Amino acid sequence: MPLSEKARIEIYLPDLPRRAYQDLLDELEQELTYTFGGCTLVRGLEGNYLSRAGIPIRDRINLLYTDTPFSIVDHFNDVSRYVDELRMTAINALEEEAVLVAVYTVFHAG
Repeated sequence: MPLSEKARIEIYLPDLPRRAYQDLLDELEQELTYTFGGCTLVRGLEGNYLSRAGIPIRDRINLLYTDTPFSIVDHFNDVSRYVDELRMTAINALEEEAVLVAVYTVFHAG
């Protein structure tokens, strides 16, 4: 069977013991599940970033990702708008300088 091209959306969220963070994670899990048929959550990752003040910050991260049924090339504007809305929702819900949302191409077998 030929490979099928998909757009993968990844959302990197800080793993903090605050209600707003868990509520947003629950909301995003539901959004991705109902929109694309499912998602995967990887908890407890560790990362580092440089704050706007130039200070290195060590952070615990949750990674939430899903694969869309379409390619980035064929639906670039739609995917771009969608992930921008996800990112702005996360920034507005949390007390964060930035939230990373990444999109790239993956290929599924079958």
